[in-house]
Amino acid sequence: MKYCCVLNTVPSIKKARILAGLLISRRLAACVQILPGLESHYRWRGRKETSKEVLLLIKTPMSNYKKLEKTLLENHPYEVPEIICLPITQGSRSYLDWISGEVAVKT
Repeated sequence: MKYCCVLNTVPSIKKARILAGLLISRRLAACVQILPGLESHYRWRGRKETSKEVLLLIKTPMSNYKKLEKTLLENHPYEVPEIICLPITQGSRSYLDWISGEVAVKT
């Protein structure tokens, strides 16, 4: 089985906790880590912007990615949310097995 870590930024800790709870309760992710205190610098509609954000690190099997992405898009406050999927090329077998056991894997 292949696994991934999905990066997603949100504007507040409250929204981060809501999305994390949604992904865990729907069994789309085994673990969502919330990292507050992020400062993002980016260009939006031709202007340089700076925002305080919260980063979510979402661990799931690759086979769940499409459903996880759909759920984020449907529940995210941003017009164009950051959703980046990074493959996990290696990891401890016991941790990866735990991920498999905690999610509803698409077959």
